[in-house]
Amino acid sequence: MIRFLLILLSLMAYNGSIAQQKVLKMNLNEAIDLASKQSLDAFKQQNMYLASYWEFMYYRSDKLPQFSVGANPLSYNNSIRQDYIPESQSWQYSQQKNITSSASLKMSQNVGLTGGNFSASSDIGMVKNFIGDQSTMYSSNMVSIGYKQKLNGYNSMHWKSKIEPLKFETARKKFIQSKEDIAVKTAGKFFTLVDAQIEINISKTNLANADTLYQIGKGRYQVGTVTQDELLNFQLNLMNAKIALTRANQGLLRARSDLNIFLGLEKDAVINCILPFAVSSSLQINVEDAIQKAMENNPDILSQTRQILEQDSNVKLVKSQNGLSADISALAGLNQKSTILADSYKNPNQFQNLALVGLSVPIIDWGRRKGQLLMAKSNREVVVNTVKQDRIDFQQSVMMNVMEFNLQSEMVQNSAKADTIAQMGFDVTMRRFKIGKLDVTKLNIARTDLENAKRAYIASLRKYWVSYYQIRQLALYNFEDKRDLTADFDKILNQ
Repeated sequence: MIRFLLILLSLMAYNGSIAQQKVLKMNLNEAIDLASKQSLDAFKQQNMYLASYWEFMYYRSDKLPQFSVGANPLSYNNSIRQDYIPESQSWQYSQQKNITSSASLKMSQNVGLTGGNFSASSDIGMVKNFIGDQSTMYSSNMVSIGYKQKLNGYNSMHWKSKIEPLKFETARKKFIQSKEDIAVKTAGKFFTLVDAQIEINISKTNLANADTLYQIGKGRYQVGTVTQDELLNFQLNLMNAKIALTRANQGLLRARSDLNIFLGLEKDAVINCILPFAVSSSLQINVEDAIQKAMENNPDILSQTRQILEQDSNVKLVKSQNGLSADISALAGLNQKSTILADSYKNPNQFQNLALVGLSVPIIDWGRRKGQLLMAKSNREVVVNTVKQDRIDFQQSVMMNVMEFNLQSEMVQNSAKADTIAQMGFDVTMRRFKIGKLDVTKLNIARTDLENAKRAYIASLRKYWVSYYQIRQLALYNFEDKRDLTADFDKILNQ
């Protein structure tokens, strides 16, 4: 009676724990969709894209007018100043006690065509003296217009206009590629859980079969048709089947936990995987089309183009520093002063102007500048040749992936047929063994063939789907729908 109660309580506790668990039936597409929305990898990639987006916005702001307001609301000065008197060739100390205040409005605009900077400003100032005539004086600069330009032949804005948009487009492509990378990872973890579920089924079937064989063996041992060593072998197989089931349960827990963590699910969620099939036996990817799409869309190709542009920019910069270097700066404006604030803006008659030209001409540098230029050109050649080789390797990788994928669909079909045949063969062998027509050796062989066939089928499905998403990741192209892969970037910005 006590034993019965203990068993009843154990069953109630087990059923309660199952009820608390959230059981989810999920296919591969659903798992990928969930991972792309709430996995940690998706969160990281989204924030990396946002960082690139704001970096690009910062670059674009350099091409727009910049406005700023400056102010010195109040500055009080009470000090003794030392002045030199040229007439008497002597020093004189004078007391200073005043309040000053100023405000300004400035605008600047980078000129992309020339690489210069145009500016305009307006400001006003006030001085209130507390010594002497105790006057208040206002001064205004109604408008000042200036321009600065380097005359060394290097235009940084020109090169930025080529490089920065390419960097941003690379970031967009990398974000799309990251979604396919998540799909590849999800497929791997999904099939690891499928493997674990299949191992559980195999282990349970083996345990049931081992128990059946042991019971048959005991009956035949009693009538003398099975020897003692054969019976012990049946019992050993039963023990090994129990151990294998325990290990399979441990593997299932690890695989389920790994997938739950990756998908961002609760730890008590139980996923039952729905086994996916091949996309279509008729889906064959053209190698040339895949290479063309990969060369157009892959962010690594865009990044290589950017590297070459950066080297071109560096060579141009070093060249500009080798010869005559000149800077020109010009400023012109209208000023006025008055003891009345309003009058300081009337009839501005003080015209101020400033023009500066700076020259730098190398005379003797012991070959330093020439060496820098040769080094820059050498670095560019290294990058160009590296990019050429990388692109050859990349095209070869795409070609091999496509060729393997095109063969994998047939592998899935053949593995499925082999699994079906192995199951039928095992069932026939088991029936013949039960009626005493076969020995245990042939039954073990049939069982091993069945297990291997099931594992081979799952492995072929895993390779098919992982290969499929890897090709999509390389080309950023949906070969089923015949369209480029995209992402809703506006939704990301509005989150």
